Amino acid sequence: MKPAFSVVIFTTVAGAAQGLVVTLALAVLAGMPLSAGFLSGALIVAEVMLLIGLGASFGHLGRPERAWRAAMMWRTSWLSREVIVLPAFIATVALWWWTSRQGYAVPWLPMIAVLLAALLWYCTAMIYACLRFIQEWAQPLTPVNFTLIGLSSGLVLASALAAMSGEQALLAVTGPSALVMTLAAGATRLLSLRRNAALVPRSTLQTATGIRAPKLVQKSMGMSAGAFNTREFFHGVGRSALKQVKWGFLLFAFVLPAVLLMWAVAAQSNIAFALALVAQVPGLVAERWFFFAQARHPQNLYYQVVS
Repeated sequence: MKPAFSVVIFTTVAGAAQGLVVTLALAVLAGMPLSAGFLSGALIVAEVMLLIGLGASFGHLGRPERAWRAAMMWRTSWLSREVIVLPAFIATVALWWWTSRQGYAVPWLPMIAVLLAALLWYCTAMIYACLRFIQEWAQPLTPVNFTLIGLSSGLVLASALAAMSGEQALLAVTGPSALVMTLAAGATRLLSLRRNAALVPRSTLQTATGIRAPKLVQKSMGMSAGAFNTREFFHGVGRSALKQVKWGFLLFAFVLPAVLLMWAVAAQSNIAFALALVAQVPGLVAERWFFFAQARHPQNLYYQVVS
């Protein structure tokens, strides 16, 4: 598939913001001492990230002014459910920030924030996992990976913010948790890659074209110029480049942050937490790009040769 950069940014940035909000909510619910200034600032960071993600999600729409209509199919569409849950989550975070600024302790707000974050991860992942004809996405690991990667990035971000703000009580918990979650996210992502590498396509060139010859080779796409099908359902990157992206995101999204987090936790190094965040950001973007690019739409069996 051709990755839409707006969707890549939305799922990456919003996922990290969800992880940050969940981290803050669990810390508050556990009675962890957090300074009012840190909690307020961290919630602002999460809210800005969510708004950036929301804005990016409009980038791939042909008629953005009609985006509200997407919510009308909530009974059957995971996209519609996401469109409903995302604004509700943004509003909850904003309300939580406002009540904390006013000095009010409202425990049900962080509870709702955790529930909405989990629901948003599931809705977003199921947009792709429900597409049975794209085998790379239609698997239980898709929502698992969306959730674990979001928690990993959110915990790394929370640790970096806590290190810079001197929130040692929070850092003592989020640091090791970020390491464990990053390793868990990397392990499940490796499992999904291994599973996808062994996939046998249900459709063949014979079923795509209706030609039953046992040996069938396509020499051209059957037209003199490109079309919507050849542009929007294939990423246009060679296998070698795709392989480099795969190893790149495994290194920067999981391996390098895990090593830096080990250093940070062992040495109580604030700079290591910041470096883990800096290293993970490009890895997460590459991981999400690869998630879309690796998916093979069955129609590409017919349009597999463009020249």
